[in-house]
Amino acid sequence: MSEDINKNQYSADSIQALEGMEHVRMRPSMYIGDVGVRGLHHLVYEVIDNSIDEALAGHCDEITLTINEDNSITTEDNGRGIPVGLHKKEGVSALEVVMTKIGAGGKFDKDSYKVSGGLHGVGVSCVNALSMHLKATVHRDGKIWEQEYERGKALYPVKSTGATDKRGTIVTFKPDPEIFTQTLEYNYETLANRMRELAFLNKGIRVNIIDKREKDDKGAFLGETFHSEEGLSEFIKYLDETREPIMKSVIAFEGEKNGIPVEVAMIYNTSYAENLHSYVNNINTHEGGTHLTGFRRGLTHTLKKYADESGMLDKLKFDIAGDDFREGLTAIISVKVAEPQFEGQTKTKLGNREVSASVSQAVSEMLTDYLEEHPDDAKTIVQKVILAAQARHAAQKAREMVQRKTVMSIGGLPGKLSDCSEQDPAKCEVFLVEGDSAGGTAKQGRDRAFQAILPLRGKILNVEKAMQHKVFENEEIKNIFTALGVTIGTEEDSKALNLSKLRYHKIVIMCDADIDGSHIATLILTFFFRYMKELIENGHVYIATPPLYLVKKGQKKQYAWNDKERDSIIEEFGGSANVQRYKGLGEMNASQLWDTTMNPDFRTLRQVQIDNGTEADRIFSMLMGDDVPPRRDFIERNAIYANIDA
Repeated sequence: MSEDINKNQYSADSIQALEGMEHVRMRPSMYIGDVGVRGLHHLVYEVIDNSIDEALAGHCDEITLTINEDNSITTEDNGRGIPVGLHKKEGVSALEVVMTKIGAGGKFDKDSYKVSGGLHGVGVSCVNALSMHLKATVHRDGKIWEQEYERGKALYPVKSTGATDKRGTIVTFKPDPEIFTQTLEYNYETLANRMRELAFLNKGIRVNIIDKREKDDKGAFLGETFHSEEGLSEFIKYLDETREPIMKSVIAFEGEKNGIPVEVAMIYNTSYAENLHSYVNNINTHEGGTHLTGFRRGLTHTLKKYADESGMLDKLKFDIAGDDFREGLTAIISVKVAEPQFEGQTKTKLGNREVSASVSQAVSEMLTDYLEEHPDDAKTIVQKVILAAQARHAAQKAREMVQRKTVMSIGGLPGKLSDCSEQDPAKCEVFLVEGDSAGGTAKQGRDRAFQAILPLRGKILNVEKAMQHKVFENEEIKNIFTALGVTIGTEEDSKALNLSKLRYHKIVIMCDADIDGSHIATLILTFFFRYMKELIENGHVYIATPPLYLVKKGQKKQYAWNDKERDSIIEEFGGSANVQRYKGLGEMNASQLWDTTMNPDFRTLRQVQIDNGTEADRIFSMLMGDDVPPRRDFIERNAIYANIDA
């Protein structure tokens, strides 16, 4: 009995140090992905993951994240507190081992944690190494313990600073400006979206976020509390709040299959998009993996069996494909795996084969029960599948037309495309320009050696509200596909995009700096997100930033990209100046457009990145869908960032 008790104790001996962290500061991108905005925010996720691991183990139910006035971060949980006793092998406190040794952490001890997220022990020590200062405070066994570090090195041994009746761990860190040279400023929305996601994925936990850099009208700090009692079912409702469901309730399953905890929630809506979001140990596996394969298999098998037995497919003259069962489906798959094996380009694709059968079995049971208990919904779903199959056949014909144009020689390129002479796609860029007028100016101003111009006529189709065959029949969209040279996919995998023939590695959306221009850019981004997401994920999509103003006084002139810059230039020029407001790209001459927006030496391009796929899905649905009130609320909340024309 005593041996079993000892096994389940979370003590200093539970901490295993695997290796030092000499290379972290030398090659930080190997550990956190990059040292830009994404890497900066990743530091927070790594520390929060430790608290989530405590929650997964059943020892923590509240986590608080605070962005301090100086952009340092404080995380606090009410877990057991990191052990502080002497680590036998290392000869120092276990807290110091966790904070200064790569791979040190209780999550490597299977008796302490069954599953864990993060980078599996790499996390908090990496954060310490990449912080100019970090302070760890532990409330444990009636005492307060603390230790501080500079760039990963302890400033003094772990010491007790008083008594307490609380428990838990508090970590405050400030990222090192020597490492994060691009920015040290945290984005509240980015962090809040991740905290909301964690609350949905771990029901019952209360996750607070506080931003001490900003106060509301009443003088309180900006902040939110995220808490979900239903978990994934609530997550589905949140993601689909702007879509119209075709069924009465969310289909949900929670249980353990073959020793693997599986949670699934799904609903069908009137849209034509498939939105599947998968997680392993709270990590968003945007590349999918075996759990997603299992979900698709279970869904297709169970729905096909039901549809066959119902007789609703008897008059259909062609087979139904897997894609047909997923049109208008929003689903979340979350599994907990003790030893996940990640694959793929960004190590976010689950490779554990045993997971596929567990998820497939869970989905089959869940769906079978629901279809039997809700015959009206079952009939509606099958009818949706049949319509999807009919539309897919129409889309296939339209896709084949695009495919034939795409594989033709240079003569098959769109007539309006002004191509470049460079043949190496890595050196080429194409500007998708709003309108013929701006397209003509861009064509005159470009460097024809490596810059191509494709004018788009007006606003392209809103793909969020269009059936797939209508998308492929749209002339402007066909021109984009053909100009880029990509193939759209096969009958078996119509969602796949073959980038091997991509003709330009920089695709730049260049629209007017006004409301119409923003709308057109959003329409194009929606198309890329829904039909060519790989272009965004591989870093090929950019947005040009033309200036809003030209400020002139005498011989002096300077461009401004926002009102603040304009006012600063006017002040610099002596308080009075002639200000020209550019309402469109066509108002600039070719040399001005080149100087400000197209010249690689001086322009500013914003690379489009997907930080949070589930949140991006929700926002595109809200902005481009049929539901007006949420869109109005979003615009009002974000009006400070919008360019509103009088």
